[in-house]
Amino acid sequence: MLSEEKNRQLTQVGPGTPMGELLRRYWMPIAAEGELDKKPVKAVRLMGEDLVLYRDLGGQLGLTDRHCPHRRADLSYGFVEKCGIRCNYHGWLFDEQGACLEQPYEDTVLGGGTRDKVSITAYPVRALGGMIWAYLGPSPAPELPEYEAFNWPNGFRQIILSDIPCNWAQCQENSIDPVHFEWMHSNWSVRLKGEEGPYAPRHLKIGFEEFEHGFLYKRIREDTDEEHDLWSVGRAMIWPMGIFLGDHFEWRVPVDDENTLSVAWSFQRMPIESEPFVQERIPYWRGPVTDAEGNWISSHVMNQDFIAWVGQGRIADRTKERLGRSDLGIGLMRRQLFADMEAVARGEDPKGIIRDPALAKNIPLPLVHAERYHSGMPREKLVAHPVLGRHLRAYPYQYGQPTEVLESIWRAAGVTREDLGVGTDAEPME
Repeated sequence: MLSEEKNRQLTQVGPGTPMGELLRRYWMPIAAEGELDKKPVKAVRLMGEDLVLYRDLGGQLGLTDRHCPHRRADLSYGFVEKCGIRCNYHGWLFDEQGACLEQPYEDTVLGGGTRDKVSITAYPVRALGGMIWAYLGPSPAPELPEYEAFNWPNGFRQIILSDIPCNWAQCQENSIDPVHFEWMHSNWSVRLKGEEGPYAPRHLKIGFEEFEHGFLYKRIREDTDEEHDLWSVGRAMIWPMGIFLGDHFEWRVPVDDENTLSVAWSFQRMPIESEPFVQERIPYWRGPVTDAEGNWISSHVMNQDFIAWVGQGRIADRTKERLGRSDLGIGLMRRQLFADMEAVARGEDPKGIIRDPALAKNIPLPLVHAERYHSGMPREKLVAHPVLGRHLRAYPYQYGQPTEVLESIWRAAGVTREDLGVGTDAEPME
């Protein structure tokens, strides 16, 4: 358990808080690039700050304070110009670095002599992997990590965004907890089907290793041994707010103390008959977390995780928890976070920060079932594959995949509903 003071330190992310100062040292994904295609201005709340994200007519991304410094008008209703975003109230114009470029009336009557006295808070933003990333920390910004998976060829990518009403830390603790797979996903899924068994193989051993970009968790179940890559390779928790599971990443991005943005980036290898496959634009979709009656959706893996996270309350009360042997990774994560907060207070870089541009390019990560992503397979074999074939029929990790995204995958893979055994009256996203 943690003391009340330590729990506050772990969970408060606003400006000036120890955790807030730590997390601001990292780039974090805040949106999909495609979100700005139809409407180039988007209101964003991030790390307890109300901001506005935009892409101007010149293609430049910007992230600024949501409120114009003139009369505090809402810039999410502003409009973009060839350079920057203009307030719709009195027309003040700001560029991506926060400089004021125009004050139309003042420029007319005063000759433009006051612009250099006005600025707006602005943060660096960059596009990578079909996502928009933001950095809210001090200069100079570290390098934005470019993971090797972003550059894998011949794959269909998609981005899934969900709003989770709880603190980021209880979401990320899920990323270093291997035993929950046995119960929350395997066994609970059995019971959700109305069956009482058989249950999944039990976990016999778990282990953890630190590496440059985070931590690895490893496990042995009754049906595996130390030769299996779940133990010999392991899964990667990406420090401090991500996880890499081979075919997808997940990030738990702090919105504020009581809300988290879940960002998932997914890769689906296309059959060799479709190679070379080049995806022009990565689609995104928002995954619902509750049904029409307000009940939490429990049919998919990530939805089951969401239920565990929000079930702890908006902010988990760790003064009342009783950790067990399955929670060794939880202790590891918390100790590193507290150590990193102390490092930042001393003016040092925390874990995982990259300053060398060469080290930030095409970063390989530990990969279970590597052959699934590096080597294609014939279409017939892919359709029949017990795991990858299921991915063709619907997105298995999260509920709500739009029909148009699924049909785009079918076109890319060269398969039909008939090939997959999906009826025309079926709802693909289920």
